[in-house]
Amino acid sequence: MEFYSEGDTSQSNVGYGGDGFGNMNSDPYGGYSGSNSFSSFDEDDEPPLLEELGINFSHIQAKTVAVLNVSRPVDAHLMDDTDLIGPLVFCLLFGGFLLASGKLQFGYIYGIAVLGCLGLYGVLNLMSDVPLSISTTASVLGYSLLPMVALSVISILLNLTGIVGTVLAVLSITWCTHSASRIFTTVLRMHDQRMLVAYPCGLLYGIFALLAIF
Repeated sequence: MEFYSEGDTSQSNVGYGGDGFGNMNSDPYGGYSGSNSFSSFDEDDEPPLLEELGINFSHIQAKTVAVLNVSRPVDAHLMDDTDLIGPLVFCLLFGGFLLASGKLQFGYIYGIAVLGCLGLYGVLNLMSDVPLSISTTASVLGYSLLPMVALSVISILLNLTGIVGTVLAVLSITWCTHSASRIFTTVLRMHDQRMLVAYPCGLLYGIFALLAIF
């Protein structure tokens, strides 16, 4: 026995936002709206994938230029975004170029880098009134390693055990130390203690230079 009519069925469909064929494409009461249910999600509002991963090429470029251009003043907010992508890439390049010259030093590179970051992190926090994070320390030291990467490239072409290699190594150490100490003193507002900051930085980059030479 049937207790409803065809007219009742059509009214029921319309009342629930249907079109008589089971398609949910209109909803006067704010309910489910079929294929248009995800229209409110705009893909253009989503941040880029690289930004979600913490990779910002403009920031990497700015920090690299700050290391290469020693005469340019350093922005006090340069290390507000302490990415570690650039330092990681520079360490890989340094080890890769040493490998191309016949020296497998990846373990020493990362071991010295970790110990150097921890040591400078402790020393600079004792010297400065401005708190310094371990990520900022690693970022500054990693970006300042760029001249040492250039030395590892030269080691592929030249034997650095002679006088020329010693001069190039000293220049690389000086460049790395100058860049790191300049950034540290600017970020931590320690301009009067520049030489005290440069001393441990020079020791660290001197060890990296020894890896490139021998």
